[in-house]
Amino acid sequence: MTNTPSFATCDLCDVHKNDDSGAFRVLPPVFRDFGAVHRFSGPVVTVKCFEDNSLVKAAVDSAGDSRVLVVDGGGSLRRALLGGNLGAAAARNGWAGVVIDGCVRDVAELAASNTGIRALAAMPLPTEKRNEGQRDVAVQIQGVWVRPGDWLYADEDGIVVADRALN
Repeated sequence: MTNTPSFATCDLCDVHKNDDSGAFRVLPPVFRDFGAVHRFSGPVVTVKCFEDNSLVKAAVDSAGDSRVLVVDGGGSLRRALLGGNLGAAAARNGWAGVVIDGCVRDVAELAASNTGIRALAAMPLPTEKRNEGQRDVAVQIQGVWVRPGDWLYADEDGIVVADRALN
């Protein structure tokens, strides 16, 4: 279902290493790989939520159109914002990937999900459902700004974000 993108984050960094305009950003190396797809890219959709995955569920239940969902979970290690059911929904609905500044659960199920999934850690506790949060807003992921419509590239070496498609 997913084609392997033809890019390498190291090559993108080589080309853009002197970019001080803010158009090219590199996320800190704190994300673990949880999905079956290890290399993914696409235009960014954002969700900002804290220990409530209502908007994450709504997003992955919608058409992904090969986009990447970037979730600002505030770096919380107390609740999982994505589990096996939502990982399967993301794959089924055509999301290229999900990057979460927070936790996931159901690690074995996520490993079988045909989509890219990056998060800080695994945490078995689910979230509360309060229908709180924001969608399609600029978010800070580990101190790096990510905006709706940016392009995200993730592979075995890391995650980079650009203000436009790079390949």
